[in-house]
Amino acid sequence: MTPEQRDPAVPTATYRLQLQPGFPFGAAADAVPYVASLGVSHLHLSPVLEAVPGSPHGYDVVDHARVREELGGEEGLRELARTAREHGLGLIVDIVPNHMAMSPRHNRALWEVLREGPASPYARWFDIDWEAGGGQVLLPVLGGPFGEEAGRLEADGDVLRYYDHAFPLREGTAGLPLPRLLDAQWYRPAWWRLARTELNYRRFFSISELIGVRVEDPEVFDATHGKILELLREGVIDGLRVDHPDGLADPDGYLRRLHQATGGRWTVVEKILSDGEPLPPSWPVAGTTGYDALRHVDGLFTDPAGFGELLGGYRRFAAPQTDRGGDWDATVRRAAYKVLTHELATEVDRLTRVTSRLCAAAPEPALRDRAPWALRTALQELLVRLEVYRPYSSVDAAGVVTEEAAGGARLAFAVPEEAGAVDVVRDLVLGRYGDGPEYVEFRTRFAQTASALRAKSVEDTAFYRYVPLLSVTEVGGNPGDPAVSPERFHAYCARVQRDWPSTGTVVSTHDTKRSADVRAALHVLTECPERWADVLAEVTRGGGGAPDAQLAWAAWQTVFGLGPAQDAEERVRGALLKHVREAGLYTSWTEQEPPYEEAVERFVAEGPCGVPGERVAAFRASLEPHIRANAWGAALVHLTMPGVPDVYQGTEHEYRALVDPDNRRTVRFGGDGSGKEAVTRAALRLRARRPAAFGDTASYAPLTAEGPAAAHCLAFARSGEVLTAVTRLSLRLAEAGGWRGTRLALPAGRWADVLEPGREFGGHAPLEELFERSPVALLERIPD
Repeated sequence: MTPEQRDPAVPTATYRLQLQPGFPFGAAADAVPYVASLGVSHLHLSPVLEAVPGSPHGYDVVDHARVREELGGEEGLRELARTAREHGLGLIVDIVPNHMAMSPRHNRALWEVLREGPASPYARWFDIDWEAGGGQVLLPVLGGPFGEEAGRLEADGDVLRYYDHAFPLREGTAGLPLPRLLDAQWYRPAWWRLARTELNYRRFFSISELIGVRVEDPEVFDATHGKILELLREGVIDGLRVDHPDGLADPDGYLRRLHQATGGRWTVVEKILSDGEPLPPSWPVAGTTGYDALRHVDGLFTDPAGFGELLGGYRRFAAPQTDRGGDWDATVRRAAYKVLTHELATEVDRLTRVTSRLCAAAPEPALRDRAPWALRTALQELLVRLEVYRPYSSVDAAGVVTEEAAGGARLAFAVPEEAGAVDVVRDLVLGRYGDGPEYVEFRTRFAQTASALRAKSVEDTAFYRYVPLLSVTEVGGNPGDPAVSPERFHAYCARVQRDWPSTGTVVSTHDTKRSADVRAALHVLTECPERWADVLAEVTRGGGGAPDAQLAWAAWQTVFGLGPAQDAEERVRGALLKHVREAGLYTSWTEQEPPYEEAVERFVAEGPCGVPGERVAAFRASLEPHIRANAWGAALVHLTMPGVPDVYQGTEHEYRALVDPDNRRTVRFGGDGSGKEAVTRAALRLRARRPAAFGDTASYAPLTAEGPAAAHCLAFARSGEVLTAVTRLSLRLAEAGGWRGTRLALPAGRWADVLEPGREFGGHAPLEELFERSPVALLERIPD
């Protein structure tokens, strides 16, 4: 069959590579022949610009004008591009517009700001509140209170040193005694714990090592995007993935400027859409990076009734408090309050100052006489009630900061007149008082704080507290209602094909808390919650030694999901220590409790990774056919549904990884002859051969099986030329007696089996025959 011509501007599929010093451009070039053989059209590279030395991910950029030397420099990237072109591949690159590394000795722009202060030409680059710091940038780098660490600060010529930190000295201050020398600088070295309440620069979430960049300034945009745009113009790279647009002051304006600067190159944004939230229709992008697709694919393989039973079992086993892991919505709300008053306290302080200053100087009488405490309370009560990440200038904010949210926020006030602060804040968010600079600043700060809050409270806290089923606590997921019916999935795919046909789709990434194959195993537990309860009762009969029951529940699911693996104990221990620190119930990253964490490590060694864990391993082995059905089904649906699929490195094979850094380990490139690899190759090569069947002008048509087991088949056709059918909830299917004559009505014509060459189908295909050799089927219409 003659391959169709594809539009090189839009990928047919991408393959994500995690670059790092141990896997530079040269190693990526060595992998190109293999990756090309899979059938993708583009490599998708993690950030390539100069980063902090040794960085394992590259998101801590220090110089936007240079390609990272540790990866091979610009010549290494260009050589990779040439090798890729020789094998028919283009390059997509991940860019980081929101922040840079707060590492002055590596970040020259930041070094100049610390040396010259607000007068530096680079001062406009960084989102610093000079007024709040009394004219100094707080640098939270000291290991203890200043009085204990002062003796370790040393002036060395025109540099101030503290261990491996180096800071520039303001001109003319080098000879001053230490106290006066520090007072004379444009920065203030301080105890790291002060960052929570005293920090005066915008950061990435609550990570003080990353400082916010003001790309809304055209000059800063040009300076920070020059090299990437040069590489695009010269054909070295072909498209972009934009990291964390929600942190920007004006995502709408930034994306318009980027679209114009790139000439409309294929660009996807790492926008996390809450369940039911649409992507702003005015954004000039191809779509998201694909976490919304992940939620819908995973939901297909989650049994709603079984999840309810599993939730009940979790509550009986772990007895979590309602708002500390017992109920999803209550857990999110409590986590949000905690994040606002702890991790994001400094951001709330800044937002409160902006609001108070605006109200005090406003000409509108309704804004006057608003006490700072009342405004702070109103801000907090509205923020914790947002169900999406943030409002945008192109979308009606009334649908984000709703009247319902305002009604709940007012209940926090004992005096009704003081509750008027809620209406003031909401009206400011909705832009009802105008668009002057001070009003725009307020809306910007509110939106940025909201996005950081949502990420920290949901992804980094509630996901680790509410753990009835670990596979649904995933970026973009809805753990309170995780199951997705075939009808709902089809409706989602129809919208994607209509509105965002070139959007990205994923099922595993460098940020997923568990890879797709680990989640595939965990989904099976929703089909056998009673059997899982029996296994837990058996392995915990003697008490189990767990320091708390929520951890125990999560730990046993972790080893079940991971399955047999090299270095399993080390990997599980690392994942669970991160789990309990993120949950923040008994220990945390900043207030670690060594006795508790030691108990966690003992429990992992003696329980899930010890002799009792063998019972869980045996139970998992007994479910292997159903785990395989989920894994292959998710892979095939992902690779053939609307959108541009991104295959994360190594996931063309069985790939079982836990939360980072476990999911960023180097992988082996090469075929292993597995069934999942065969499915992946077949689907990707079909996309490459028939791009029009999957592209912007393609169609998506749901197909419905007929018979007693119809609900266990998910099927759809693409452009009348390609047909996907997968088995869902296969354990329930087997327990009910199998397909029992259920048939799938195929579109007109004869259809060839892509996975099992030589087989053909037409008319009403019996599912016993269609799925005779595999739980999934991929068919291609035979030309008349």
